[in-house]
Order: sequence, then structure tokens, then C-alpha cells
Amino acid sequence: MTDRKQQLAENLALVEERIAAACTAAGRAREEVTLIVVTKTYPATDARLLYELGVRHVAENRDQDAAPKAAACADLDLTWHFVGQLQTNKVRSVAGYADVVQSVDRLKLVSSLSAAAEKEGRELGCLLQVALDAESGERGARGGVSPEGIEELAAAVDAAPGLRLDGLMTVAPLSGPYAGRQRAAFDRLMDLSTALRATRPAANMVSAGMSADLEEAVAAGATHVRVGTAVLGVRPKLG
Repeated sequence: MTDRKQQLAENLALVEERIAAACTAAGRAREEVTLIVVTKTYPATDARLLYELGVRHVAENRDQDAAPKAAACADLDLTWHFVGQLQTNKVRSVAGYADVVQSVDRLKLVSSLSAAAEKEGRELGCLLQVALDAESGERGARGGVSPEGIEELAAAVDAAPGLRLDGLMTVAPLSGPYAGRQRAAFDRLMDLSTALRATRPAANMVSAGMSADLEEAVAAGATHVRVGTAVLGVRPKLG
């Protein structure tokens, strides 16, 4: 085993221990939580090593990094999640490799994703990114729709050819009433998910929590956690 593969294996084992412990503490089965490794800024060789170590879900936040990396790993059975703020001029590229777009936050993006998915002949899973720091009707500093805008956006995804509504995502906000209160933020996301699932039971994915706060996300009920640094460590960035 190479030094890098050994390092990744050790880091993955530590993260797995954290997730398993958090599930036990919350009275949840370990199988209820899916680990997504955020490979942004790290090379395709790391994605290939992670696959060898059993990882099947990876995430990227910039198309210019993600597109060539996904192409380099096209022979692997990886599920690619796009988690960054997505500009409409990047949608066609992203629709070519992403399986799930976790940052759907506006109507214009829904229509662009739908057109691109149709052109590619693919179905894209969509998570609505919820901004818990957004004023009513506005977007948050990191992107995202306000809680009041969820229903309108969900209805647009429902009606869009080539798109599938999978659930909700959030990033713990840096400002507003939930700043520094990750557990409260994730509890709020779960309440919003419960409301969404009342009319759309299949939209049951809840993506929340990262390296620093995955335990709070698991305790709240997240189905997916997005972990980068805790698995990949600190390495020189691409470019």
C-alpha cells in the first residue's frame, strides 16, 4: 500500500469511527448515514484511491476541477455530487457527469438543469439548498433558498423533465440566528425536510454536516454527511 493510500485508509477509519459513534449515540443504524467524501482541490488519483478503499460517493464544488476529474474516473462506479454554487453557464458541463446536484437554489437554475439533463439523456437528482441565514425570499451568503421559498422551488423541480427531487441540503450558516449553532441549524433543516416529505415522501435525502460538525448532523437525522479535510487532510491545492 502506498503512503498516500495508507494515509487515506487511516483517515477514513477515523471518520468511520466518528460516524458510527454518532449513530450509536443517536439510536440510529450506521446504514442510515452515507459518507460523501468532498474531493475538491484534490487530484483524480486520490478519488481512485478512495474508490479502492470502498468510497462510492464523492463531491465537488467547482466545475473546472470536477469535469476533468470525473472524466479521469469514468471507469469507476462513483456517484458524483455537485455541492458548490452553480452558475447557469456551467450547467451543461455539470449535467454531463453529476448524479446529484445539491445546490439547487433558484428557478432559473432549475430550468437550465432540466434543459441540460434532457439534452444529455440523463436524470439528475436535485437537493434544494436551504439558506438558514436568508431573509424571506432572499438567498443566503453561501447561496441557498430561504425556507419560505422551498415549496415553490420543489414544485418547479417536480415539473421539470430530467430532474428528480431528492431532498434538502444546508451548510451551517456563518451569520443570522443559527450562526455557531450547528445542531439547531440541522434540527431546523430536519423540520423542513419533514414538511417536504409530507407531500413528497421520496424526497427523503438530508445532506448536512462536514468534517467539524458531522456528529451534530447525524444527531439531528442527516442521511448524508459531506467530509473533506478529515479524510483527505491538508494538501497543496490544484492549480
